[in-house]
Amino acid sequence: MNIRKKILANGLFFVIAMWLSSRLLIAITMLLIAPLFSTPSNGVSATFSWDVFYAWDSVWYERIMTSGYDFSSNFNEMHTVAFFPLFPLLSRIVMYVGFTPKVAGILVNNSAFFAVSLILFYWVQELYGTSTARWATATLLWCPYSLYGTVIYTEGLFLLCTTSALRSFDKKQYIWAGLWGALSTATRLPGVALIPAFMFVSWKERRGIKAYIASLTVGLGISLYSLYCQIKFGDALAFIHVQKAWRGDATGFAWEGWWMMLMQITVGFTNWKSGYIKDPLHPSLFLIIIISGCLLWRFRLHLGMIKFRYGLYFLWLLLWILTGDEIVKIALVFGGIYLLWFSRAKIPLVTVAYGFSSFALILNTGITPSAERYAYGIISLSMAFGLLLARYPRWGYPIMYFFAILMFTFSIRFARDLWVA
Repeated sequence: MNIRKKILANGLFFVIAMWLSSRLLIAITMLLIAPLFSTPSNGVSATFSWDVFYAWDSVWYERIMTSGYDFSSNFNEMHTVAFFPLFPLLSRIVMYVGFTPKVAGILVNNSAFFAVSLILFYWVQELYGTSTARWATATLLWCPYSLYGTVIYTEGLFLLCTTSALRSFDKKQYIWAGLWGALSTATRLPGVALIPAFMFVSWKERRGIKAYIASLTVGLGISLYSLYCQIKFGDALAFIHVQKAWRGDATGFAWEGWWMMLMQITVGFTNWKSGYIKDPLHPSLFLIIIISGCLLWRFRLHLGMIKFRYGLYFLWLLLWILTGDEIVKIALVFGGIYLLWFSRAKIPLVTVAYGFSSFALILNTGITPSAERYAYGIISLSMAFGLLLARYPRWGYPIMYFFAILMFTFSIRFARDLWVA
């Protein structure tokens, strides 16, 4: 009995329950429900197999696990060198036990994702208490883009490394901060956002030489990979040069992409494509939803908070059904920036600096695809959102239900090799 009370008290039971329930929803949806759908014209037929966890970037990671890296001087061709080495290296180690590449990748990603859930819970619990820790962890695990913490992608490992680095730096454990930071930049290029974050906090809080050394140590992961590229391919920046095959010559803020998304939300894809209002239904419905929301806010005191909340829930569902993924992407990226600014005095300074550094990278890639997935990979948002929902829990429960709906639909799409993020 005492053991059970201890487990419940320290949060381990909660993290296991949240992680397991969210992963089960994904697994059941992908393995049992997705195969019931017919084969899409631009995808594949889902089957009861490991293949449902394997699509898009997963293909490249499997190639690295089995055949190593390849590269050529033709930057218009896609090559595996674009993908950083830590995830395929760990997966390769797991393969020595006897697992297939797909199973090894799934085990590495899911194990790392569970570990970061524990680290986030205990870190937030230390700072703000159990209630906030639970909401922050639930946000991380039930956000629909946590799908990428289960399939053969690097989200779980990247979140583990960056969160551990941020927590260590916040606690002034500089050796661990440098080590986890270096592992972050060996996992994905956005890990470099830790460097300016650590440097800024070192200067702002006058932390001393050890903090600056830890900040620079973060770059060791990408430096070693760059050295490998120089030795093997004669191009230290091969992993950057090959990005042209995916991104073209796009750089800076993707004005055109974000503007197109905004137009698709407000006037609809058909009208945006035509250049005039060819189909008045979409903009009319959008206007009705926005006006209804304004009226709901105007008369919220007369309606009462319960009716007001349910009215907003209903309008948001209508807006999502009308606009689709675009509204979710806009909300996560730009809403995330606002949330980070709103929470800047409440969460650790290093997580604020890291959040803004990460968003600066995301918004200056020159493209918009996957922006929402990269935003999800900023652990600062889970912490800030946890604080917000702990203060307003009545808003938190319907948000989690909506997350579950999105997770269900995203899982079906990924299992059928359809684009998610």
